[in-house]
Amino acid sequence: MAVLETLIVSTSIERSQQDVYEFVVGPENLPLWAPGFAQGVSEGAEGWMVTTSDGPVRIAFVERNEFGVADHYVTARSGEQFSNRMRVVPNGDGAEVTFTLFRSPDKSAGQFAEDARLVQQDLHNLKLILEGP
Repeated sequence: MAVLETLIVSTSIERSQQDVYEFVVGPENLPLWAPGFAQGVSEGAEGWMVTTSDGPVRIAFVERNEFGVADHYVTARSGEQFSNRMRVVPNGDGAEVTFTLFRSPDKSAGQFAEDARLVQQDLHNLKLILEGP
């Protein structure tokens, strides 16, 4: 397998790393800061289900940890799984949130740029919510 093109999308948030991390790893918060992806969420016997424009998907975050790793796995109805690499690390008195975006071989440069724009918008939403008015 070839190495994929990547892009790190990030934002600084003026809230403690712990506050930001706890908000990010709460699946119930996804519709608040990532509304383009998560239109709704519910917890069921098989874990957290997210309502998306492409139908329901399952989402699972890695175990909570002291390192700010907020990686999560999205499983489509087809069984195909996507891994999303996300970190929340201290940045002075605040936090830095990073999302590593991978360009799959079937994505055009334009599609990859659009994905990056959407992720940046989600992180901007996160910043607005956590920093408040």
